[in-house]
Amino acid sequence: MNRSIRNAFNFSLVLMIILLINLSYIHVFKDEEYAHNPNNRRGLIELKSQPRGQISAGGIVLAESHADENGFYHRSYPYNPEIYGSVEGYLSDIYGVSGIESSHNDTLNGTANSAKLWWKSLVSKNKVVGNVELTLDPTTQEVAYNQLANAGFEGAAVAIRPSTGEILAMASTPSFNPSVLANNNTAQQAWGELNAAEGKPLLNKATQEILPPGSTFKVVTTAAALSKGYTPDSPLTGESQITLPGTTTTLENYGGQTCAGSPQVNLLTAFQFSCNTAFVQMSVDAGADALRDAAEGFGVDETYNLGIPMAKGTIGDIPDDAALGQSSIGQRDVAMTVLNNAVVAATVANGGVRMEPHVVSRIVASDLSVISETKPKELSHSISPETAQTLTELMQASERHTAGFNGHNIASKTGTAEHGVDSRNSNPHAWYIAFAPGEDVAVAVVVKNGGDRGQAATGGSVAAPIGRAILATAPRGEN
Repeated sequence: MNRSIRNAFNFSLVLMIILLINLSYIHVFKDEEYAHNPNNRRGLIELKSQPRGQISAGGIVLAESHADENGFYHRSYPYNPEIYGSVEGYLSDIYGVSGIESSHNDTLNGTANSAKLWWKSLVSKNKVVGNVELTLDPTTQEVAYNQLANAGFEGAAVAIRPSTGEILAMASTPSFNPSVLANNNTAQQAWGELNAAEGKPLLNKATQEILPPGSTFKVVTTAAALSKGYTPDSPLTGESQITLPGTTTTLENYGGQTCAGSPQVNLLTAFQFSCNTAFVQMSVDAGADALRDAAEGFGVDETYNLGIPMAKGTIGDIPDDAALGQSSIGQRDVAMTVLNNAVVAATVANGGVRMEPHVVSRIVASDLSVISETKPKELSHSISPETAQTLTELMQASERHTAGFNGHNIASKTGTAEHGVDSRNSNPHAWYIAFAPGEDVAVAVVVKNGGDRGQAATGGSVAAPIGRAILATAPRGEN
């Protein structure tokens, strides 16, 4: 080999090495910058050249893909999209993805790192996508949504299977139609209108908004007291008001009334009539640590990997007994999502065992073979079966005293939560948490700002009818 040929060969070899190094650098370190750059249309075109997996619930297709005349696939939401929008989310060429469409995007578009999907793709000319099946029961979901929406309420409702954690309904109002965001001809106008609308329709109020739970939190406070030796017969004050320890500030019963007309009551009566003064006295005696432990057992401040965004609840700081007294009735800094409150009811219904809530049942391939399946998962058992049984009996007594009681076997607790700067003059959030003993269904409902009753709203008058309608509709389990 003469010198000129050798030099040319060496030069070519150096260029090839530089090219390989550059390609390796781009693939390893620049993939996110280039391949996922919003200005790179190649990935979008590739994904739209093949159908996307379906999202379904109860055998009903909620989201699917259809090809246009050019062979490009577009997302559609064929079944009651506003009812399911807060869970299924949207897929938009302009505004990206949300909800289940976002969290399971790789599965739906066939790029998930799944051994089963990879194996199936070896014998398929197209990418093998996964279809996501939700735990939602369509009838229950529609009742939950329509109960809120038809009344014009801003709020949310969740129904859950206590023994497994399956979410049977998750409704949020006002909601949105994901179809208008998936359509490029309507997306921009719809996006502006939705973001400007009152009630934040793009927000899933069941999981993304934390609110003071009011007296529904007394279930947690009672669990704390029961762990310290309290019983339904334990004596408590029934006075119309109580001075918070170490202050001159007073806290009153609802309407300024004496509890059941008596200056002294037992815990059963105090719970049944939701007497604030009794709960202040009881919580201070039981102590802040007991309340914190009970809140932890119920998962008040936990978030769950649902595939949809979730805010974190809190009981807040409890620096002294005055703060403890206020927190014991679900006020001060206590804040929870509707899902968190549904888990409280479900934990009592499940004998004190808290299960992990989930909204995705399984993922299947187009040939209906199962790619993955969500199994029930126990998270905590810190609430004893005895405490759960006592709470059930107390909640059954509360239901008997709640407006609209229809004789059905329901265990419940209502809440009427003050909020805002001038809390005593606010339109309260109306809450209702409940379950049907032995039927393996629990619910939580909130109607924000009093619904259509303003300052006169209570959990019993506004939220309870919705919760009962959901319980009457939800499929029964075997618990």
